Amino acid sequence: MDERVESTPAAREMLRELWDGNGELLIHQSGGCCDGSAPMCFASDEFRVGDANVRLGTVDLEDGRAVPVWVSDGEARVWENSVLILDLEPGRAAGFSLEGSSGKRFVSRVRIVGSGEGAQCGIERADGAR
Repeated sequence: MDERVESTPAAREMLRELWDGNGELLIHQSGGCCDGSAPMCFASDEFRVGDANVRLGTVDLEDGRAVPVWVSDGEARVWENSVLILDLEPGRAAGFSLEGSSGKRFVSRVRIVGSGEGAQCGIERADGAR
């Protein structure tokens, strides 16, 4: 699968801290309004990924661990010609996202890719379909 996720050093550092305190993680972005449009970090056993979710890629924590990034099926079409860049900034975290008590929040940035590059990006659905 081609990766459609990148991350900043600050985001990776926060994910390493959260993993150390909570165990294996995942990021989910539903694409709704308000809190749902922000990337949210969960312990893997506290969020159920379903058939209507698509894995865009992973955040490599550069220490042998990786955090998968999931979006809703409809949101995957929005990211079709884009790369999601997971970043971290000061502020209040969305909903139940694990970084909430840190005074920082995850945000999604975007890098648009050319039509040739975007056409090569694969998506993996939670049910294994492409």
